[in-house]
Amino acid sequence: MAAGAAEVKPVLVIHGGAGVMKKSLAPERRKAIETALHEALSAGYGVLKDGGSSLEAATAAVVVLEDSPYFNAGKGAVFNHDGKNELDASVMDGATRRAGSVAGLHRVKNPVRLARAVMEKSAHVMLVGDGAEAFAKDAGIELVDPSYFRTEERWNQLQEALKAEAANKIAELPAALRHGTVGAVALDKDGHLAAATSTGGMTNKRWGRIGDSPVIGAGTYANADCAASGTGWGEYFIRTVATHSICSRVAAGSDSVGSAATAVLKDIETLGGDGGVIVLDAKGNFATPFNTEGMFRGWVDRDGKFHVAILPGE
Repeated sequence: MAAGAAEVKPVLVIHGGAGVMKKSLAPERRKAIETALHEALSAGYGVLKDGGSSLEAATAAVVVLEDSPYFNAGKGAVFNHDGKNELDASVMDGATRRAGSVAGLHRVKNPVRLARAVMEKSAHVMLVGDGAEAFAKDAGIELVDPSYFRTEERWNQLQEALKAEAANKIAELPAALRHGTVGAVALDKDGHLAAATSTGGMTNKRWGRIGDSPVIGAGTYANADCAASGTGWGEYFIRTVATHSICSRVAAGSDSVGSAATAVLKDIETLGGDGGVIVLDAKGNFATPFNTEGMFRGWVDRDGKFHVAILPGE
């Protein structure tokens, strides 16, 4: 269970997606990405320092990542097969196990805010497509023209994927085109945990494909003992119910956050998938394991120290 309020020091952990390719990290690009990660940490941790809730903090951090063109969520989202940006997100409050989720969005500037509104302002957990955007309008969530989400980098990645598809070389697509999600997990002064995740999905996805990010228990989960957000090949995170599996292990007391996350990632790898996860427990212990070449990630620990990392060992 969550520790007593007097014992708790806030902690925030974020990710900007697994599947990072080292060769794509030119110094200027790396600096810009690290700056964006720091900004997300500052936004989320600022909420925690001011006494705000873990849910508020996780949402604030993810909004910053959604607004950055460097991550596959919001402004930097990838394109689907039809040349459209299609966005998903979810949030979960560990203290109450209330959750909100949205999928198949085209006009919501910050999907994570809509996911939270679904949790707080509706009787539902998941809304999709046109219905979700109608609810967004009623809930006062900002809508934008779909052109807002376009970046030339993501458009070029779609063209690369389409060419590979035409040449029947789907399996040769790099992990960076299969992956990409942003997320945050937070622990507040009251010992409460929360998780939030947002994504543009998979480059060249078709037929309304939805991955793990908006699926509670797959890409996002939180309870009184653990909060987790995943990034990677979504189909495998769904099949392993990844974040719920991790938090169940932690809640049972049989695993630390690190061993629980590593075990579930190993299961994903055995099935043929890959990715990464951020996990935080009610004592402020956290882990950020991944089995891809790299993962954008950052954290503010119990001592209030900020750190960002991309490649293994950082």
